[in-house]
This record gives sequence, C-alpha cells and structure tokens, in this order.
Amino acid sequence: MEPKRTSKPGLNPVLAPKGVKGAVSVPGAAGASAAAQSRRAGAGLSETLDQLGVDIRKLQIDFERFFNGGLHLPPEELRTRIQNQIRALRHLTITTSVDNFRLGDLEARFNSYNELFNRRVRDREEGRHAALARPVVAERPRYDPEAGIVFGASVDPAAVEALYQGLAGRGEGPKFDLDSFQTYLARQAAALREKTGCNEVQFRLANEDGKLKLKARPVPAKSSQQ
Repeated sequence: MEPKRTSKPGLNPVLAPKGVKGAVSVPGAAGASAAAQSRRAGAGLSETLDQLGVDIRKLQIDFERFFNGGLHLPPEELRTRIQNQIRALRHLTITTSVDNFRLGDLEARFNSYNELFNRRVRDREEGRHAALARPVVAERPRYDPEAGIVFGASVDPAAVEALYQGLAGRGEGPKFDLDSFQTYLARQAAALREKTGCNEVQFRLANEDGKLKLKARPVPAKSSQQ
C-alpha cells in the first residue's frame, strides 16, 4: 500500500515510496550545506591565524629572553614550527581577502623578526670571537690618590670617591660619609685658592710615620696638571 501523497500544489513529497532506498532531496539543501561548510572552514582558518599571531609574539619574547640571559638556548623549535605553519597556509586556497591580508601581514612580521634575530645572533658570535682574540689590558685608574688629584673650581665626584676609597682601603677611612667628605674637600680647596690665589688645588694621600694622611697644596697656574 503506497503512502499518502499531499495534494497541495508546489510542495514536494517528504516520504520516499516503499521499497525505494534513499531520502528525497530537497531543493537548496546542497547549497546550504556547502555554505555552512565554507563558513566552518573560514572560522577554522581565522582561529589558525590567531594562533599564528600568538606564536610569533611568543617567539619575539623568547628571543629577547635568550639575548638577555633568561634562556640558555634560542627558541629554534618554535621558529621552525612557525615557518612550517606559514608554508602550509600558503599552499591553501584562501578565498577571502581579509584572511589573505592577515596571512601576508603575519608572514611579513615573522620574516622581519627572523632577519633581526639572525643578525643579532651573528653579531653576538662575532663579538664573542673578537673578545677572545683581543688581549685583556688592565685599564689605568682615572684618578690616583697617591700621585695626587687636582681639583679646580668644580669637584668631580669620581675624584672624591677615589680619595675616599684610598683612605678607607688603608683603614684610615673618614669619619663621615662620602657626601660629607666631598663637601669637606670643596671647602678646603676653596679656602686654599682664596689664601694663595691659585686656581687649582691638589689633594693626595701620603704615608707619614706609618699613618696615611690627606695632604693639600696649591698648584701653580703655569704647571697645572692632573
């Protein structure tokens, strides 16, 4: 016995005849299914591009950590994974201009970072080799408290510290802090300049009778030197 059919015009039957396998196709269903699949593919690509952007940002951070000593090895595994991801995406047929633009932008960012990283690694290696090849020469101290340090109208804090450390290193450290010691030297130099009419005063550390003393003398203008 055959199933009842609708008698209303314009409507397709919804049941297949008995004994006939398969469902009756509905016009428009195939197109809707293709559109849904396209939307799902587009959403999946968008998520992939989002993750690619996150990975590129992480690569940049990890390389900075490597150059700053936070990582012992450069993040080569992550860099290789990003390269392979970009290569795979380039083999896809991307239909939307937005996704094409995003992929191109991410690829340009990665290439820019990659070139920068490679250059910094080369510079680091070349600098290391140059440092190993260059002999180490001990630098002479800028100020020698025992040879004498000349003070003019202004007082160099580095010169004050050299005198201060020279006294402290012999166990004859001043009874006041560094700032107070600088004020003391400035006053002594000003008083000696006013008394003698000189422009510069030399302070030096001298060992007298087994004791380290701070000596000051005016420096004649014609032979003024540090």
